[in-house]
Amino acid sequence: MNASDSNLITRAYLDSILIETRYINGCEPDTTFEFFGRSFPTPIMSAALSHLDRFMFDGAMRLYAEGMAASGALMWLGMTNDREAEMCAATGASIVEIIKPYADRECIYARIRKAEELGFLAVGVDIDHSFGSDGKNDVVNGCDMRPLNSAELTELKRSTRLPFIVKGVLSEYDLKACKAAGADGVVISHHNNRIAYALPPARFLRETDETLLSGISVFADCVINSGADAFKYLCLGAQGVCVGRPLMTAIKEAGAQGVSDWVRRETAALRKYMAFTGCKDLKHTDKSVLHFEK
Repeated sequence: MNASDSNLITRAYLDSILIETRYINGCEPDTTFEFFGRSFPTPIMSAALSHLDRFMFDGAMRLYAEGMAASGALMWLGMTNDREAEMCAATGASIVEIIKPYADRECIYARIRKAEELGFLAVGVDIDHSFGSDGKNDVVNGCDMRPLNSAELTELKRSTRLPFIVKGVLSEYDLKACKAAGADGVVISHHNNRIAYALPPARFLRETDETLLSGISVFADCVINSGADAFKYLCLGAQGVCVGRPLMTAIKEAGAQGVSDWVRRETAALRKYMAFTGCKDLKHTDKSVLHFEK
């Protein structure tokens, strides 16, 4: 085991959380998820994946979008272009687009305008792709990146009528900055081991004061591989979770149907954990059913 690998650290932390059962006075749970006025059958969503056609095979992104549309779940879209965004929208998927912190800020505003044009449900920015592995400003697909400041976050939020979400938050410092900028939501994430020794998102949720997490929608990703993982995150205060690598595997094995089947199967698993712990709906997921190593 690579002791510095943040994915492995996150996996170990999630696996260390134990669940107690509460059967008496229970009921069949409702997994309905509310996202800024829209209802979905599950809080299990896709991660904001990018470049699937390049990293997997031609047509993978279309299958990804088709599978999410068929599942009825919310799809998050990562770094994209107009053609790809239009193709995903044409599948009927409900979409949130997360935009990279382009050094040319007009690129961010252009993507926001396109998201509005295509009827996306929300838009946001990725703050953790500001820097590369050498600590200098990142370059992604030939595009220069640059860290955003608080004033720029505020202006981006003000520029759109859509809910505005910041992805890559993993500290109270950034969470407070996002709230001050007026962000509607944040994604708690270390972005697939972007930095070694990263704090597990689940631990951040556990240790952060609930009053600081209130007043803003909180979502989470990183190493969410099952309905059990989703349940733990929801109990810790996330309203929804974003899944990446399991859906990539599902695309490779069974295309759009594989994606849809995975979401439905793990939503059923989530429902089981809710039923076994007395959580009648997502508003009643309860941190007190979780037990942590001393």
